[in-house]
Amino acid sequence: MQTLSPEDLPKYEGNYSEKDFWAKLRRIAAKAGSKLVYNALVLFYTLMDPSTPMQYKAIIAGALGYLILPMDLIPDFLPFAGLVDDWAALATALYHVATSITPEIKEKALEKTRSLFKP
Repeated sequence: MQTLSPEDLPKYEGNYSEKDFWAKLRRIAAKAGSKLVYNALVLFYTLMDPSTPMQYKAIIAGALGYLILPMDLIPDFLPFAGLVDDWAALATALYHVATSITPEIKEKALEKTRSLFKP
């Protein structure tokens, strides 16, 4: 499996749009689980934060663009393995932008995750 580096992620930036992000998140939430959704939301809210440096925004937009991409390294429709590459993209971005993730962003992401998984 190909690994993703922070330098690779900005090339997927063109696939990112807020509308497509929310559509994909809602579509895959049940299959992906709350941890993937929470991590995607942490990145989303970090991207929206005006204090996040531009180089971090490029990494985040790339990771979220990769998540949205209909055809990625491992197709999402494959059971269990289908979201592994999406996890890798999100984890890579989270690691590299961690200094911009505030407690407020984490709380906002947690609240939104809970609302998406309400019965």
